[in-house]
Amino acid sequence: MADRLVCRECHRVQDSAEADTCVACGSSSLTEDWAGYVVITHPDRSEIAAEMGVTEPGKYALKVR
Repeated sequence: MADRLVCRECHRVQDSAEADTCVACGSSSLTEDWAGYVVITHPDRSEIAAEMGVTEPGKYALKVR
């Protein structure tokens, strides 16, 4: 997963390493320096999603540097 980029703003994992901007929030602040991985399928029923501030289903990094 080292070739995947993560948005520094919303922590969304980008499936395409060629992306210039985040598909979720539009930020151009992407990084390869991240750790941990969580898939959120039902953010409205997830305590982890609530803690992270996630409102959309998807793949998210737990720690972004």
